[in-house]
Amino acid sequence: MTTPLFLLRCLQVGPSLRDLDLLTVGMVNDIFAEHLNDDFKYATLATQEDMDRF
Repeated sequence: MTTPLFLLRCLQVGPSLRDLDLLTVGMVNDIFAEHLNDDFKYATLATQEDMDRF
């Protein structure tokens, strides 16, 4: 990962400068990957009963 790409990812997910002191490059990548999944529509969602059985 290059510095410009890292900074672009930071702009896209929006951590503050204070937050960046606590985050690693890998954490920013993980946050970005989860950010891309925010709009994914699942066919079925687990209910509380499903979680209790789990």
